Amino acid sequence: MEAGAGARPPAATSWLYGARDLVADYVALTKPRVISLLLVTTAATMFVADSSPSLGVLLATMVGGYLAAGGAGAINHYIERDIDARMSRTSRRPLPSGRIEPRAALWFGIVLGALSFTLFALAVNMTAALLAMAGLAGYVFVYTMWLKPRTTQNIVIGGAAGAVPPLVGWAAASGSLDPSAFYLFAIVFYWTPPHFWALALLIKDEYARTGIPMLPVVEGETETRRQILLYGWLLIAITALPWIGGLFGAIYASAAAVLGLVFLYLCFRLYRRADRRSAAILFHYSLAYLALLFCAMAIDKVV
Repeated sequence: MEAGAGARPPAATSWLYGARDLVADYVALTKPRVISLLLVTTAATMFVADSSPSLGVLLATMVGGYLAAGGAGAINHYIERDIDARMSRTSRRPLPSGRIEPRAALWFGIVLGALSFTLFALAVNMTAALLAMAGLAGYVFVYTMWLKPRTTQNIVIGGAAGAVPPLVGWAAASGSLDPSAFYLFAIVFYWTPPHFWALALLIKDEYARTGIPMLPVVEGETETRRQILLYGWLLIAITALPWIGGLFGAIYASAAAVLGLVFLYLCFRLYRRADRRSAAILFHYSLAYLALLFCAMAIDKVV
């Protein structure tokens, strides 16, 4: 039987699927789900710094921010490829599964970082470019290579790298850094430990198998839950400071209070119940919490 007029040769179809899968693997190296939250904090901060930022600068900052964070993610994949191969959660990533060569992933990350710096320097400003590179370097060298394999405080200190995007957004919109920008940096910084430790509780056994000294592995689950509750209180206190300092008004204050009370309740419930379901709920809520809080900041400024 003859193939229909619209039928594709098997070789062409195979090539098309292969190219699509390869692109998907390279995109996966950038950790797009993580980046999406970072970009929300960046964009929202731009509206806080300047209630009507230039559309061109906004778009350039979003693309540049994705390239910087994506480059850091790809280099992280390269550095941790052996660890990823020993964890069921990460064993199917492009490098441990052999779908992408390690050296190709490393160069991919380096190129993305270089493109990010170039875009920021040419289309935004040098302050934002340098801050974006500081975030990339902090994540790769300070967190991934130095802190993560050595101390239970890895995510606390290393969390500063993940808190850089609001500073990038502020610098992109205003051309410089105002002391108020560090309120937003501090919010992400203090949000990171309870968010990440909730996940660490869920995959504690995998971290133990790879020898990574995450807090639940070294100090135990009880101490981890206590630390989560402590940082929950600190986070709520930090989120009040921008309102007290006059940066935001009633819209932000109301959102911060409601979102924060729910966050604190979930931290307390995890502390009391000590079950996987409570850890999972806190982890997923924390993602929505940060996104909604930063959206409330932008709305407060624009409205």
